[in-house]
Amino acid sequence: MKETYYIENIKCGGCSNTIHNAAMQVEGVVSATVDVENQSVEIESETQEAMVAVLQKLDKLGYPTVGNNNTLKKARSYVSCALGRLDVD
Repeated sequence: MKETYYIENIKCGGCSNTIHNAAMQVEGVVSATVDVENQSVEIESETQEAMVAVLQKLDKLGYPTVGNNNTLKKARSYVSCALGRLDVD
């Protein structure tokens, strides 16, 4: 199954890298493609449970889906963004 989700706080390639790496760590995820310009992520997974696990993981990192409560999570996204930049080629 393949779904596209609109994610808050995606600002750069570092954010993209963090989101991609986090999604790919979830068992059952086949692929994850991040579009910084559209602030979206397309996730392909084997199960709905894997999809939910990815969204929960991204939320904890500070990248909630659009419309989700986003209070202190924005600060977390800045940290995740900076760490993601360390992994960018």
